[in-house]
Amino acid sequence: MRVVHRRYVPYSHAHYAGNLVDGAYSLGLFGDVATEMCILTDGDEGLFASYSDVQFREPVRAGDVLETVAELVKVGTRSRVMEFAVRVVARGCATEERPGAAELLAEPLVATTATGTVVVPPSS
Repeated sequence: MRVVHRRYVPYSHAHYAGNLVDGAYSLGLFGDVATEMCILTDGDEGLFASYSDVQFREPVRAGDVLETVAELVKVGTRSRVMEFAVRVVARGCATEERPGAAELLAEPLVATTATGTVVVPPSS
């Protein structure tokens, strides 16, 4: 099973020089897709228990359009293990003449990956 969200990164989230966004932004997106996955599979929002193998591979910048994916890879009695990825699919490319310019990327950039475990309540 797979859940996909897309989201524009507003400039209010820029935290560092060059309009960089902190890595916690991606982790928040992982929480969102994990919540939807738990609702689909268990009818409950679930709770994150842990992350493993978090990797920040490419920068995320304000003005990016991100695609966040969760794939369910293991189902336990109450645990659900998911693999996550944030991909940059479009990026702002402002110029003085076109301050709102942006472009779709020919190949998405894999910005952040992780494996995470969530827990859900016991089945009734």
